Amino acid sequence: MSLTLYLHPLASFCHKVMIALEEARVPYHAVTVDFGDPTSAKQVSDQWPVGKIPLLHDEAAGRHVAETTIILEYLAQHHPGMAKLWPSEAETLLEARLWDRFFDLYVQQPMQKIVTDRIRPPGANDPHGVAEARENLQTAYGMIEARMAGREWAVGNDFSIADCAAFPGLFFAGTVEPFPASATALSAYFERLLTRPSVASVLAQAQPYFTMFPYRDAMPARFLPGS
Repeated sequence: MSLTLYLHPLASFCHKVMIALEEARVPYHAVTVDFGDPTSAKQVSDQWPVGKIPLLHDEAAGRHVAETTIILEYLAQHHPGMAKLWPSEAETLLEARLWDRFFDLYVQQPMQKIVTDRIRPPGANDPHGVAEARENLQTAYGMIEARMAGREWAVGNDFSIADCAAFPGLFFAGTVEPFPASATALSAYFERLLTRPSVASVLAQAQPYFTMFPYRDAMPARFLPGS
């Protein structure tokens, strides 16, 4: 399988797919997309006009696949290593799908709302929307805290697609809206994610770009280059 993943090393949704590919040891070619460069951006928009990354190109099959969960489902159909990230038992698989969506919708999306508001033009900020996003993150933290009490991974006994989805959102969300001190199970889960080789690899690839992150000033020093 000849795979190309159009991505940006700082983009949290790209990290989700990158972590899964690292976990499954699926080789791929990474192409960094610069949306400030029309030629670079065109590589994505020509195939997926909404212009969102990541976007997977499977050269052997002659097709492009968009949206993170769909990309991972597609890869699971064609690569045994990726299939292991999808629980085989029906009820556990349903849980994995639920928590995959939870981390995308209720951690990554409100985090991105907060981040993008910081780089809006003067007078175009949305303080009400940001306050609502922070409240949503606190609600999500509470749910994750309850979920992770007594658990190692988000679903079942093994690292799964839910954990691939969890880390990218939690990493940046914890910077813009820190975890509550009382959320000990959430914090312990986050630390376990950090020790995963796939996560460490993706984080290392992102690190040189942290200077571009709008909340770099709030990022814990241990994650910054040279730490």
